[in-house]
Amino acid sequence: MRAPSSTLNSRTRAYSALGAAALFSGALAYVGLVDPHRPSSIFPACPFKLLTGWNCPACGGLRMTHDLLHGDFAAAAVDNVFLLVGLPALLAWILVRWRAQRPIFTAPAIVVIVVLAVTWTVARNLPGFPLVPTVLGG
Repeated sequence: MRAPSSTLNSRTRAYSALGAAALFSGALAYVGLVDPHRPSSIFPACPFKLLTGWNCPACGGLRMTHDLLHGDFAAAAVDNVFLLVGLPALLAWILVRWRAQRPIFTAPAIVVIVVLAVTWTVARNLPGFPLVPTVLGG
């Protein structure tokens, strides 16, 4: 006998959610255990930085996450204050819009996100900008 489609759908969603949670937890554990501040650690290079030589808006995000997992908020802010503030703000925006059953990403919201990301990218690549992602020798 075949299972009803609603049971199959809910099982598929549950397994998908469990799989996604396991992948996220594993990735977070790896970032917490392996120090991305060390050049010898195995993390993928930023494609934007490889192509342009500039730090992208997310450069330093792995180091920021590692710092947060170790409770070092000052180092996390230096590594990427844009993501440190921006991601929780974006998540709050998404949750508020979703709960109000309104469109989440409207054209003005996308424009604001793009303008902020471009502004952050240009500002953090100016000579003498103090918040540069840290890389430790060794």
